[in-house]
Amino acid sequence: MRKGTKRKATRKEQDKPAEPKPKEAPSRAKRTKLPKPESEPEYFEDKRNLEDLWKAAFPVGTEWDQLDSVYQFNWNFSNLEDAFEEGGKLYGEKVYLFGCTEPQLVPFKGENKVICIPVVVAVASPFPPSDKIGINSVQREAEEIVPMKQMKMDWVPYIPLEKRDSRVDKLKSQIFILSCTQRRAALKHLKIDRVKKYEYCLPYFYQPFKEDEFEQSTEVPIIFPADPKPVFCEFDWGFDELEEFTDKLIEDEELSENQKDAFKDFVREKVREAKKANREAREARNKAIEEMSKETKEAFEKMKFYKFYPVQTPDTPDISNVKAPFINRYYGKAHEVL
Repeated sequence: MRKGTKRKATRKEQDKPAEPKPKEAPSRAKRTKLPKPESEPEYFEDKRNLEDLWKAAFPVGTEWDQLDSVYQFNWNFSNLEDAFEEGGKLYGEKVYLFGCTEPQLVPFKGENKVICIPVVVAVASPFPPSDKIGINSVQREAEEIVPMKQMKMDWVPYIPLEKRDSRVDKLKSQIFILSCTQRRAALKHLKIDRVKKYEYCLPYFYQPFKEDEFEQSTEVPIIFPADPKPVFCEFDWGFDELEEFTDKLIEDEELSENQKDAFKDFVREKVREAKKANREAREARNKAIEEMSKETKEAFEKMKFYKFYPVQTPDTPDISNVKAPFINRYYGKAHEVL
């Protein structure tokens, strides 16, 4: 390398303008952290021990498409819950519950509406009041009495909220509910007649010490296959005189003159069948009583039926004027309406 080269290079570096220093970012003023306001503690009302009891009892005989409307209101059945407390009507009793609904026209928010009112029937009994279901309607030709299990129904223990962490097999339940395992989602795969049966279901109760209203009845439904159309009527063998009854139908042009004798024979046969059925029912009931044990007789005699309606609240319809003691044709009237 030639002399002076290094010196020149050094001089060039010295003559080179200095690079400007990067500007420092202006310091941001520190924000003062304000303490978060203390939020008020939230309070959740404790669930009552039997709060869902009324919902757990299957509403027998309610149309499937009406089930959702039953739960559109926050119905309060605290009267049912209180009945199981000490001093209540059901305290210490073994009780069987089933639900049902009563469509009624009731006032709500200034107008009258048809509301599906839920009702719970409690049967105080040492044994299940029935293991059968009655299926009947005006559209059906004959009434059916079938085992509950055929309709996927059964009495199952109800477990109160405070005991749901316990082992079920160690619980001695005193409350049983009528449960149905038929899934609504599966209804579309069932035949229409099968689906309709659920809508006509009534818990069947056989009371051997009480004569059935149909055993006492003297009326016979008549469907006479006349031409051009059948004759529909009811003949009461206790009050109606057959000759006069038939003449009246002819006068009203419900029956033709040339069918008079055939109609009278038809009615006589139906009356004989009805009397025979009533007689056989009474004999069967009397036999059942004779063969019944003393304990079972006492249980039937002490059995009581209670009908619970929802308690009135500000956000539910006023049902005070539609409460009725009648349960259904098998159970008759409740001992008490609450």
